[in-house]
Amino acid sequence: MSRVHNFSAGPAALPIDVLDRIREDIPDWQGTGMSVMEVSHRSKNFVELAARCETNLRRLLSIPDNYSVLWAQGGATMQMAVAPLNLAHPGDTIDFVQTGSWGKKAAREARKFCNVNIVADSSDKDFTYIPDESSWQLSDDAAFLHITSNETIAGVEFHFVPSSDVPLVADMSSTILSRPIDVGRYGVIYAGAQKNIGPAGITLVIVRDDLLEPVRDSLPHLLMWKSYAESDSMTNTPPTFAWYVADLVMQHLLNEGGLDAMAETNQRKASKLYTAIDGSGFYSNPVAEDCRSWMNVPFVLADASIDTMFLEAALAAGLTNLKGHRSVGGMRASIYNAVAEESVDALIAFMVEFERTHG
Repeated sequence: MSRVHNFSAGPAALPIDVLDRIREDIPDWQGTGMSVMEVSHRSKNFVELAARCETNLRRLLSIPDNYSVLWAQGGATMQMAVAPLNLAHPGDTIDFVQTGSWGKKAAREARKFCNVNIVADSSDKDFTYIPDESSWQLSDDAAFLHITSNETIAGVEFHFVPSSDVPLVADMSSTILSRPIDVGRYGVIYAGAQKNIGPAGITLVIVRDDLLEPVRDSLPHLLMWKSYAESDSMTNTPPTFAWYVADLVMQHLLNEGGLDAMAETNQRKASKLYTAIDGSGFYSNPVAEDCRSWMNVPFVLADASIDTMFLEAALAAGLTNLKGHRSVGGMRASIYNAVAEESVDALIAFMVEFERTHG
């Protein structure tokens, strides 16, 4: 079977050269006579892999020396609880910018442990915009300010870094490694892997060192960032296969020219697709132009009654995972790093032809 054009929101597409390397390595990784899934995480080979992965990640993101790189489990959802547990005392207030379903979920999780102040909320227009920063109602004494850099469901993305006098905490699950970022503007960045890092099962957390010491006593060991920092993220057996793939992805990104090159390609892919949607009388995107996502492009057809027909025809054409999230319907094309520009071109060509025959 030939490869399809995979527009899944996650788990998402992986680079072909990474998949080829995995296939080559599976029976015998680095001459060990075992796959990477069978070797000890304490072995010399795997410890070297972990160190190389961190070195390459630091190089890609220009991570300052006073930040720790941690690899955890539990996905971004776990970090929604870990962040308030590590940074906020019971009774403290956390500021949240709520621009979509994932930001809403993060705020709901934080309410279990402290007070939550929603400084801005775009639910009044179905999460299709980011409220102007001048309108945000920030607390005087917040423990931190939380944003979701990109909302995968609504397709809304921050194209600016908010100003903050308190640590800025960002869920970057669907934007990490898609372009350069100024890590030093953030206190904490966390990201599930299954968009641009690798397969599901491992979670990246980048923490400024002065924030590693938890403010609460008696947290479970695996809920303290400090535990991961002190153990090189091996406080328990890590998801070794996912870490191995992440290492291959870092090498791939460096070989492709780093994040400046990825940004150029990703912006071009998104621009092509939005231009096709905006130039059509048949498709539309509801998101304000100044905060449209580069990674997740939702769109609807003029006639929702033929949505199923569109999806079936797309699948027959080798275009997969275009159905919008169940909470909003319509369509969604997720065009992460590993989605080739040729795949976006194929989608646009299909959309043009579908509009011609059904519009």
